[in-house]
Amino acid sequence: MSNDLPIRKIIHVDMDAFYASVEQLDNPELRGKPIAVGGGGKRGVISAASYEARKFGVRSAMSGRLAEKLCPELIFVRTNFARYNEVSQNIRKIFHEYTDLVEPLSLDEAYLDVTENKIGMPSASIIAQEIRQRIFEDTGLTASAGISINKFVAKVASDYNKPNGQKTVNPEDVLQFLEDLDIRKFYGVGKVTAEKMYQKGIFTGKDLKSKSLEYLSENFGKSGSYYYHIVRGIHNSQVKPNRIRKSLAAERTFSENLSSEIFMLEKLDHIAEEVSRRLDKSKVAGKTVTLKIKYSDFTLQTRSKTLPYFISDKDIILETAKNLLYQEKLNNSVRLLGISLSNLNTEATKKKPAEKEKKSVSVQLKFEF
Repeated sequence: MSNDLPIRKIIHVDMDAFYASVEQLDNPELRGKPIAVGGGGKRGVISAASYEARKFGVRSAMSGRLAEKLCPELIFVRTNFARYNEVSQNIRKIFHEYTDLVEPLSLDEAYLDVTENKIGMPSASIIAQEIRQRIFEDTGLTASAGISINKFVAKVASDYNKPNGQKTVNPEDVLQFLEDLDIRKFYGVGKVTAEKMYQKGIFTGKDLKSKSLEYLSENFGKSGSYYYHIVRGIHNSQVKPNRIRKSLAAERTFSENLSSEIFMLEKLDHIAEEVSRRLDKSKVAGKTVTLKIKYSDFTLQTRSKTLPYFISDKDIILETAKNLLYQEKLNNSVRLLGISLSNLNTEATKKKPAEKEKKSVSVQLKFEF
């Protein structure tokens, strides 16, 4: 391999069962018990599950009804995003004590580039250990971490020794690590894609690496190039500390299906108000309003309209969403409505020329990780 690319020291920090862990931290009576955050009611969907609940197969994005069947002793807890955000902000302050190159992915995970860091520590592994210790001391919560040469490998590695562990993949070990990896562990390979790969005899990174770029592109479309490069350790996306939102949305799932547009207007009013509140909080506005409709048979439909000016006002958002609702007849009764605003007035909407993917990864055996 060539050494024409600099190796970065990237840490991916992932909090362990974050929402559930915060609830157990704040409510000692929940500790050691299987809990689910969200998911209550007929249509509830779980936002997070404690490790005690995961032993029964309970997972996020699972319906509360199914989770309760899997774990009859499951305790449902209401979501408290204000509290989760508060804890998340405290954790991010810790990150910034080590580097300003912090890219949050959500409230509970982030990438850190510590190639050059504020404490002058050459070992990214030691920094990750310190950060995890600091998080525990300051919040009482545990975190896992992955450390490697790029964001992709670091993210995969962070899941390796969960919970409350870390995994370092040194530069010289990256290719072997990826070859040995089950294809289901590759970030970006979902359940459906994994099944398709299985059908084509691709079970591990080594199997994936044996396929040509042409083969992968032919069978997996635009994602083929991504799979071809990541299995070779090539992922040149930098840690971006100022990730700018490209859209903002709110949605509601109803306890009973709605069969008439008239019954949906009140729901849209609340959703539009929430979208407007989030826009004001983020100090952004947008031009494109999209109405999301999920029917009782789980089919999904979106209807969009782009206005000639930026908006954030609730009444304009609501009026546009109403027009989209009446644009055509509903296909079925409705279980979910959502409104999103995109084409925001941020720098992120300005298209930048795509960088060509470099097809090499450097290996410096003396680089301290």
